[in-house]
Amino acid sequence: MGEFLDGSTDRRLAARLSELRRERGLTLDELAARSGVSRSALSRLERAEISPTAAQLGRLGTVYGLTTSRLLAEVEREPPQLLRADQQPVWRDEATGFTRRSLSPPHPGLRAELIEATLLAGAAIDYDAPPVAGLEHHLWLLAGALEITVEGHPHTLAPGDCLRYRLWGASRFHCAGPVPARYALAVVLP
Repeated sequence: MGEFLDGSTDRRLAARLSELRRERGLTLDELAARSGVSRSALSRLERAEISPTAAQLGRLGTVYGLTTSRLLAEVEREPPQLLRADQQPVWRDEATGFTRRSLSPPHPGLRAELIEATLLAGAAIDYDAPPVAGLEHHLWLLAGALEITVEGHPHTLAPGDCLRYRLWGASRFHCAGPVPARYALAVVLP
């Protein structure tokens, strides 16, 4: 499961997930059917008994029309204009070997954000659909090798390569190894 480095953010995320479900008038069963996340997992997520995985956050974001970063930004404290390296929020999904550092978190009035991510060798993350149709990505591979499949089209990246795309359907990030893939990702709302 994923987790923030401070437990209070996990609790705020749990409360926000519960609030989003109630705002939309969904029962746990209805949300489970729409998201593909089990009812029991949803219940435990909302009570902060477990932290969500990257895939679970992606599925919930799709139901709510929010990117994972926007969802996480809603529970992170308001960032200052200058965010020092030691102040950048870091989130880890131990189950998939994914680490996400929010270099330039989402901010009201801004459409773009910048993320540094690391995917361990052998790890893969599958997203069924984008949280926002037409979401723009600019992915620059810094180290390792990464295969990204966008709507059924695979792209193999080497260090220094940049892949630009809009998300309309499923996507997959896979690091075959032998070393972790480290990349910068610019995400721009349509």
